[in-house]
Amino acid sequence: METIEQRLQELDLQLPEATAPLYHYVPVVIHNGVAYISGQVPRVDGQVPYTGKVGAEVSIEQARELAEMCVLKGLSCLKAQIGSLDRIEQVLKVTGYVQSAPGFSAQPNVLDSASELLERILGEKGIHARAAVGVAELPSNTPIEIEFVIAVKE
Repeated sequence: METIEQRLQELDLQLPEATAPLYHYVPVVIHNGVAYISGQVPRVDGQVPYTGKVGAEVSIEQARELAEMCVLKGLSCLKAQIGSLDRIEQVLKVTGYVQSAPGFSAQPNVLDSASELLERILGEKGIHARAAVGVAELPSNTPIEIEFVIAVKE
């Protein structure tokens, strides 16, 4: 049986290093076999590659790329907490916040890239419920922030 680490290698994906939060919270809380992963923003070396509102300064394609980065960051935080991604039983819920220009309504399109990536990495375990929410502002002017709820083996 293939491990999640092997699947990541097959897909030519690498998890970023799990980093400490910038503010007063923890990246992951596990309660009764459910991991709640704090909102992930797509910072690389402390910077967000594209900033601004999706539908204005940031294209849908750029936002989709950032959404995939959020997935990898979330999985990295989870791995740091539980030791192995093979302990994932099921991704339960993904909530994505898209910093949106006035009139922009394609938030689900942006979040589809995150959903598709989770399914490519985890197979059926990556299929989940989801909310894609347009917001006026996000921290550090990031176009996207995603939080995850994942069932894990205890």
